Amino acid sequence: MEKVPEIVLNSGHKMPTLGLGTATIPLPPPPPDQLTSILIDAISAGNRHFDTAAVYGTEESIGRAVAEAVERGLIKNRDEVFITSKLHMKDNHRDLVLPALKETLGKLGLDYVDLYLVHWPVWVKQSANLFKMSGEDLLHFDIKGVWEGMEECSKLGLAKSIGVSNLSCAKLSKLLEYATIPPAVNQVEMNVAWRQVNMLEFCKEKNIHVCGWSPLGANGGILGSLAVMESPILKEIAAAKNKSIAQVALRWIHEQGASPIVKSFSKERMKENLEIFDWELTEEDVCKIQTIPQAKGFKGQIFIFPDGQYKSLQEFWDGEI
Repeated sequence: MEKVPEIVLNSGHKMPTLGLGTATIPLPPPPPDQLTSILIDAISAGNRHFDTAAVYGTEESIGRAVAEAVERGLIKNRDEVFITSKLHMKDNHRDLVLPALKETLGKLGLDYVDLYLVHWPVWVKQSANLFKMSGEDLLHFDIKGVWEGMEECSKLGLAKSIGVSNLSCAKLSKLLEYATIPPAVNQVEMNVAWRQVNMLEFCKEKNIHVCGWSPLGANGGILGSLAVMESPILKEIAAAKNKSIAQVALRWIHEQGASPIVKSFSKERMKENLEIFDWELTEEDVCKIQTIPQAKGFKGQIFIFPDGQYKSLQEFWDGEI
């Protein structure tokens, strides 16, 4: 079994440097029993970091899988796994953060999460349909107030570490001006076709760890593109190394000092994705990868409205797009 290396976050807590994602948006997740079985297979393969969110609908299955893995002796106790979850956009308000985390913990059947993230810098009405939003569905997102709620979760011990997701360097910089507990992680879209060079540099300087979602380009789904898995450059490197394209893509992120969050429910691919830690890319490989054209897969158009908080993509990403 491949042992996944760990890093120490600025909170002092350790995190495995590869996570298993459980988002199936826009499709519903597999039935709970099926997903629980898949996640137990993942634990058997050596996965120890599981990434979920209130919006994914997979929290209950993760909790059940962890409990069953302990019962079967696959792990000694809950502390052997690292669980990340994320605040729902509908709960992005100071007074809603703690109740939302308590609801997440109830679904997980756990006393705490290892990492709790603000999922998106957007506050949406409770009645909103996330896939058919209008400008009227968006309320004013106040990151200062939301972060106070996140800090409360941390102080109560309900989240060992707290962080953010999908924040620009500019929004992170503003958050750091008033945060009494700095974010431990910024989870952002990151892959060879969207390398996040400036974000990596900024977060390294501020001691914030970067986790990369869509490390394989979401296989061309609505949150990504085929620019990773269909890359001729990655195909060439993979063939020369006798590795898969996915392994090369994940290894590249690891070598940047970031942690990929990769979603696969295939037993073989879950095992394969863990086998990226005992080999390296050459300098020539890295130089080739740096020539891959850059384009963000998911730009966030669904949050842009003429009468909304964000009136353009440039405003949403603070020009970092």
